[in-house]
Amino acid sequence: MILCAGEALIDMIPNDDGAYVPHVGGAVLNTAVALGRLGAPSGLVTGLSSDPFGQMIADHLHASHVDTSHSVRSGRNTTLAFVHLDQGNATYTFYDEETATSAIQPADLPAVPMGTEAVFFGGISLCNPPVADSLINMAIGIPASTLVMADPNIRPGFARDQTAYRDRLTRLLGRVDIAKLSDDDISWLIPDGDLTAKAHALLDMGPKMLLLTEGGDGATAYLRGGTSVRVAAQKVSVVDTVGAGDTFNAGCLIALRQAGALTPAALLNLDAAALTDMLAYAARVASVTVSRAGANPPWAHELENGT
Repeated sequence: MILCAGEALIDMIPNDDGAYVPHVGGAVLNTAVALGRLGAPSGLVTGLSSDPFGQMIADHLHASHVDTSHSVRSGRNTTLAFVHLDQGNATYTFYDEETATSAIQPADLPAVPMGTEAVFFGGISLCNPPVADSLINMAIGIPASTLVMADPNIRPGFARDQTAYRDRLTRLLGRVDIAKLSDDDISWLIPDGDLTAKAHALLDMGPKMLLLTEGGDGATAYLRGGTSVRVAAQKVSVVDTVGAGDTFNAGCLIALRQAGALTPAALLNLDAAALTDMLAYAARVASVTVSRAGANPPWAHELENGT
């Protein structure tokens, strides 16, 4: 199983009339859903509320073949994210105080199950304690033989203490095997230098692989040993970008799993062809998500049918 740890929430997305309509979302949930739909055994560690939105989230996860047995159940409210769209690009306003996920304590989190192939961390759950510290402690405690990936999806405006947030991410990057950041993310974390210099500086922090995305300009995979490969973004009609990066994350993990390379030891032995295949598959699945409204990752059968 590939276990994902972080937020599950409700995206309130405006319809054509400007009215907000609830959709299940959350960066980490979206990655778990994409994994499940693409055929990988997937599980989610998150806070699941007993409120109606929590049930909506649980139903959505089960329909996408995501195991929720490791999630933390409570009566706290579900996090809400109001989505603001500008020519398809999304920004967010979050309501996350004392919610089912944000209030998770270290003792609430389960041990990583035996047989877990990889663990993925990310999203706004890394911004503020107690859940942020709980997830960092969980990541650091994972055995070195288990692959860890993180996409911090950096949102400095959401962090109550930016210094603590930066320190927390530095600790996480010291443990992860794969880090995925956008060009904006890496520029906040490492302000100086061009993107290539920033990429190598980030690899020096600990990851074996960096996936650096640049929106419509494509993505680059860097290995600590020096190999790098760039793949262009697929050209599609963009409805919105909600969930695109999350689906990209799932695509990379799926591609590595299919190649038998979903282990820390295998990463540094990947050649340029394997990296290109990984990025191309991830770009393909992400292109399906941006071609339709909201975070709606593709199913494996859609790819087989040429969607």
